[in-house]
Amino acid sequence: MKPVIQVKDLVKRYIVGEVEVRALRGITLDVQEGEFLAVTGPSGSGKSTLMHILGCLDKPTSGSYVLDGQDVSRMSKAQLAIVRNNKIGFVFQGFNLLSRTTALDNVELPLLYRTNLKLKTSARHKKAAEMLEMVGLGKRMDHHPNQLSGGQQQRVAIARALITEPAMLLADEPTGNLDTRTSIEVMGIFQRLNKERGITVLLITHERDIAEYGSRIVTCRDGHIMSDQVVTHRRDADEELAALPRDEDVA
Repeated sequence: MKPVIQVKDLVKRYIVGEVEVRALRGITLDVQEGEFLAVTGPSGSGKSTLMHILGCLDKPTSGSYVLDGQDVSRMSKAQLAIVRNNKIGFVFQGFNLLSRTTALDNVELPLLYRTNLKLKTSARHKKAAEMLEMVGLGKRMDHHPNQLSGGQQQRVAIARALITEPAMLLADEPTGNLDTRTSIEVMGIFQRLNKERGITVLLITHERDIAEYGSRIVTCRDGHIMSDQVVTHRRDADEELAALPRDEDVA
């Protein structure tokens, strides 16, 4: 496997008023292609800043960041936008779906911004439908977000993130608004995508138990990586779901 992410001596400083805030203090990190990495830590640890840089939403003050063989650490905002659209799929805590748009059209949206890919409307619809089928929402394609549960909305968001076939799937607190069962279902989708399709997954979470669905956990504190460990007793979402009582059993 080759590293899809190579970060060396990453530093990020902000000026807030007259105060300098050092959010990242020399992060060095490699993520291999096909890994499932969870980044965790308390508020103020630097994990959100790291996520923004790895997602090409921000640039480091110093240090280097190579994504999928391309040095993105000194790119312009316009160049970063192209990289984001072509190489990274995002899943956020708040779903970020267009409320007046169907699930199918929400999933299809990223294809409209691919300047290097000219697909006919029928081809875009077909690909979006395939993504929704993959996450178990084949019968909900014409539903709007307010007609879907939180878990179903997150599935739509995952399908949208995958439609451009990104090199990396970045999930920022994807279970933050979900109940326990739905959280496990969503983590099951990530695990299957990682195992069956070889998609590199980068999960940002403050919940240690959610991090344990990954194969490796990086813990941040005060802008440093405090630990970087392989998960020896990894949680298996499919096994946990099978052991949970069905809804009708607890009704």
